[in-house]
Amino acid sequence: MGGTQTVAVIGLGYIGLPTAAILATNGVKVIGVDVSDRHVDAVNRGEVPFVEPDLATHVAGAVSQGMLSAQKDTPKASTYIVAVPTPFKDGYEADLSYIDAATDAIIPQLEGGELLILESTSPPGATEHMAARVFEARPDLSLDGSEGRPVVQFAHCPERVLPGRVMIELVTNDRIIGGLTREAAERARDLYQIFCDAELHLTDATTAEMAKLTENSFRDVNIAFANELSIIADRLGIDVFELIELANKHPRVNILQPGPGVGGHCIAVDPWFIVSAVPEDARLIRTAREVNDHKPEVVLGKVADLAARLKEPVIAALGLAFKPDIDDLRESPALSITQQLAQRHPDARILAIEPNVDELPRALAALENVTLVETAAGIAQADIVVLLVDHKEFKNLDRSVLAEKSVIDTRGVWR
Repeated sequence: MGGTQTVAVIGLGYIGLPTAAILATNGVKVIGVDVSDRHVDAVNRGEVPFVEPDLATHVAGAVSQGMLSAQKDTPKASTYIVAVPTPFKDGYEADLSYIDAATDAIIPQLEGGELLILESTSPPGATEHMAARVFEARPDLSLDGSEGRPVVQFAHCPERVLPGRVMIELVTNDRIIGGLTREAAERARDLYQIFCDAELHLTDATTAEMAKLTENSFRDVNIAFANELSIIADRLGIDVFELIELANKHPRVNILQPGPGVGGHCIAVDPWFIVSAVPEDARLIRTAREVNDHKPEVVLGKVADLAARLKEPVIAALGLAFKPDIDDLRESPALSITQQLAQRHPDARILAIEPNVDELPRALAALENVTLVETAAGIAQADIVVLLVDHKEFKNLDRSVLAEKSVIDTRGVWR
């Protein structure tokens, strides 16, 4: 089979590129595949097209050593790792079109003996769906070698890393590996053992898919408790951050911090995959999602109350990313809130302040009343300052610049 010692990583985004880079720096020949010319060209220059600490060093080293390259066409390889987006469609049903497109590009390259690993966070049954798509197009291949047909193996190995710490947690976090067969799980384990120092837990593919969804749904439920508590505290005239701090003095209580919503591709999306799979039973998970999805409206309402007192308000929105100190805008409540501020207050000037990006994202670029500005200049001009993301630049701010400003601190940074 061609490409015997080669791993192809399909999707060079926030998970695919780090995975490709860490495999390559550990001696595995890796070809990265992406539909984006920008990502492909950046990788081939030994550069990184987004912010992630330590990733640039791995990519530059792997490319210079000839162990990592990138292209738009899917090559022949012994192992394929699919790390493409899995958004949801209307009604919160999982959109598997990116997985399908990646699979369709792999299918012509298969000769038998390959391992296909789905890393994309997926609803239950997605790995089986991928296998069925392969075997429908290639009846000459099989999962079990029946009728003498060559075998193709399938596994699911969801990522469990935190943006901003990906290169550390790829090595130190336990991994769950689920195969459609035991042999597939064991072969995937052997690959991840190359760079992962933590435990590798083998199971079936559907359980592995559900494990990732369960982890993020657990976190979503706990965040929803904090967010709902913040709404109740506002109604009662209580500082929710002080309330949580005091409640957490109990030895068996650990309430999370509230915020303006929940963002990122994982926590804001994964629970819906469970809800859509068993909608009649996922009642608590659904309610948590609804609470967190509603929280941006609470923030917008607070801004509207303050803006109503001013003729042409200048509103500074501090932070666009979904979490601190990164440039990742996926499912970001801060970005959504900033967009809604501009659309709901056309007579206001909206000053977007995001230290980790150099230009306005597409969602804001078309809005005439939104400008990307530096932190100090934006706060100086603003009537209303809304802290949406607790970037280090905002945490370390001299509080005197907030004097005589109307401040909404959704993160409890300026207490």
